[in-house]
Amino acid sequence: MEPEAATSTPPRPQLSWVNLSRNLLLAYQSLGVVYGDLSTSPLYVYTSTFLGKLQNHHNEEVIFGAFSLIFWTLTLMPLLKYVVILLSADDNGEGGTFALYSLLCRHAKFSLLPNQQAADEELSAYKYGPSSQVAASSPLKRFLEKHKRLRTALLVVVLLGASMVIGDGVLTPAISVLSSVSGLQVTEEKLTDAELLLLACVILVGLFALQHCGTHRVAFLFAPIVIIWLISIFSIGLYNTIHWNPAIIRALSPYYIIKFFRETGKDGWISLGGILLSITGTEAMFADLGHFTALSIRIAFAFFVYPCLVVQYMGQAAFLSKHPDSIRYSFYDSIPGPVFWPVFVVATLASIVGSQAVITATFSIIKQCHALGCFPRVKVVHTSKHIYGQIYIPEINWILMILTLAITIGFQDTTLIGNAYGLACMMVMFVTTFLMALVIIFVWQKSVVVAAVFLVFFWFIEGVYLSAALMKVPQGGWVPFVLSFIFMIIMYIWHYGTRKKYNYDLHNKVSLKWLLGLGPSLGIVRVPGIGLIYSELATGVPAIFSHFVTNLPAFHKVLVFVCVKSVPVPSVSPEERFLIGRICPRPYRMYRCIVRYGYKDIQRDDGDFENQLIQSIAEFIQMEAVEPQFSSSENSSLDGRMAVISTRTVQSSSSLIVTEQEDFGVSDSIQSSKSLTLRSLGSVYDDENPQIRRRQVRFQLPSNPGMDHAVREELMDLIQAKEAGVAYIMGHSYVKARRSSSCLKKLVIDMGYSFLRKNCRGPSVALNIPHISLIEVGMIYYV
Repeated sequence: MEPEAATSTPPRPQLSWVNLSRNLLLAYQSLGVVYGDLSTSPLYVYTSTFLGKLQNHHNEEVIFGAFSLIFWTLTLMPLLKYVVILLSADDNGEGGTFALYSLLCRHAKFSLLPNQQAADEELSAYKYGPSSQVAASSPLKRFLEKHKRLRTALLVVVLLGASMVIGDGVLTPAISVLSSVSGLQVTEEKLTDAELLLLACVILVGLFALQHCGTHRVAFLFAPIVIIWLISIFSIGLYNTIHWNPAIIRALSPYYIIKFFRETGKDGWISLGGILLSITGTEAMFADLGHFTALSIRIAFAFFVYPCLVVQYMGQAAFLSKHPDSIRYSFYDSIPGPVFWPVFVVATLASIVGSQAVITATFSIIKQCHALGCFPRVKVVHTSKHIYGQIYIPEINWILMILTLAITIGFQDTTLIGNAYGLACMMVMFVTTFLMALVIIFVWQKSVVVAAVFLVFFWFIEGVYLSAALMKVPQGGWVPFVLSFIFMIIMYIWHYGTRKKYNYDLHNKVSLKWLLGLGPSLGIVRVPGIGLIYSELATGVPAIFSHFVTNLPAFHKVLVFVCVKSVPVPSVSPEERFLIGRICPRPYRMYRCIVRYGYKDIQRDDGDFENQLIQSIAEFIQMEAVEPQFSSSENSSLDGRMAVISTRTVQSSSSLIVTEQEDFGVSDSIQSSKSLTLRSLGSVYDDENPQIRRRQVRFQLPSNPGMDHAVREELMDLIQAKEAGVAYIMGHSYVKARRSSSCLKKLVIDMGYSFLRKNCRGPSVALNIPHISLIEVGMIYYV
């Protein structure tokens, strides 16, 4: 290995060239995913700006001022705030609202769900960013950690941002597609409004219907479409600037902004709701950071997207300064006749690409909400084996389609939809700025003054735009508020109910002294087999276990308490996924396994979980015998220490010999306690579900004379239990509010949370538990 490493070390210039070429390739790919929405804004910005209060101000000075506003908005928001500052605040390469919240939860105790463990802090992804030792003494940090209401308020702010992103997923397809097809009304054979609406609805239905295929099937077309689109609008903008009014270049001076407001006054301020549409889609640069690199997104925007957009807006303003009557269809009217139809086709394709990117981002944000316990369980389909993070959520897809069609048919006007769209985007930016200011203090460990300067500067700009957008609430601006309110209510009710249920489990844990008093048999017959008891508790024994012990005459010889939990990191490597520990002394044969996932991880059913679990427990048993810090747990009445068992270590370890079995037939020599009926049912289940057929393996102990007798005996018990069969045991819980609870709490828990639990995916389905091996026991939680 050493000679190879020595010979393969390239000189620094060559290495940097390889890195640069990789980032250039990623920059090319990012054009199709990240910039589809932002690059289609010229279709409707000037129309939305001038069709409102500025109808009486269609003169050259006002049009020059509008372009100056667009230019400086593009420079200060996407270029300065996002490209220069925000892209540096990534979470292990991930971006978005939840990435900032995740960073904050790791550097300060802001999370409301008390399932964090010290072992989580040892994850390689957890340590990303500067050390938090300096920030430990921060009075502001202690103040926020102490007050639960402030932490709840922070969560509500994050959920507001997430809800507005979901609102973008509804509004972006509506305004993009409707704007692109509106070009058909400037042709000689004009379509009627009804025909135009029908065409837009057909395109939208087709767009959502194709989501299940996954973007990877058509993603190779996305970047070329956006590149052709950007080159087209750049060329048209350059032509219009030179041909109609080269003096527009003077409007790059901010002096024209002063002249704009001097002439238009309050009407100009209200028209900012249209100007801000020029930066819609900017959030995608940060949200989609995980698919690319910060450098590639910076290169793509600074050297290609930004110049193309500026020249296009400049050319459109130059055209409008000579043709003020063309405001309604300013983009299509400014296209030279010979290239109208090619540009129209590319515009329609670009609007579909932009919509596709936002819909995919909506799926991702809902997946992240669920991982952090803020959204009901939904079916998540991974649509690509090669592209990380490409997912599809059927239920959300159809809900988005219905809402998008309702908005398109209900408004039938891009200006009204633009009012709603601009407000939603600006609210997301407002939330992002606030979270970024907290990251500057707690993660980057800069002074409060630096964070305050950042917050005040950008909140002032965003506040001006937001105040203008809020004036348009009666003209369609109410839509994002209604949508975000509905999604926020769903998110908060689910998070509140989940938190209450977890706290109930936490405060009603089974006493380990009681278990120790029952003895290794637990007062019942221990039969061959492994019982995997699923619980949300990361420590202690859940209350539901006492139901089994007191009501069942027999129980499995080997018991494993399994907790599947999300940790505030984007992804947990497979090597760090399993935490294995022991509950009670060795003769009890009771273990704990915590399976950890990040908020971007997809829980796939590869049919190998049981085998990995057995190998991990066997590895833990041997590790415990060798390392003294684990063996001390034998005589302890508390949970034993837990160890991270790497899957790589397990695969290379000689704890157990693994042999693959093609089929467990009648002639098989393994003595199993499964009845013939159960085995036949299992084979039927495997035939009906070939995609999740489980690997049939057999474990054997290696011939190691030096192995401790107690360790060998425990490993033999584990192997025999595996051969006897594995049962999955879950609590079928019903959550109800206590009688003494307030009416509001009863409404939230008994109606809201219960309704969501009944209508979302069951935990056994979400965890890919085979139905044939599942045992469910009912239990009522009074919270």
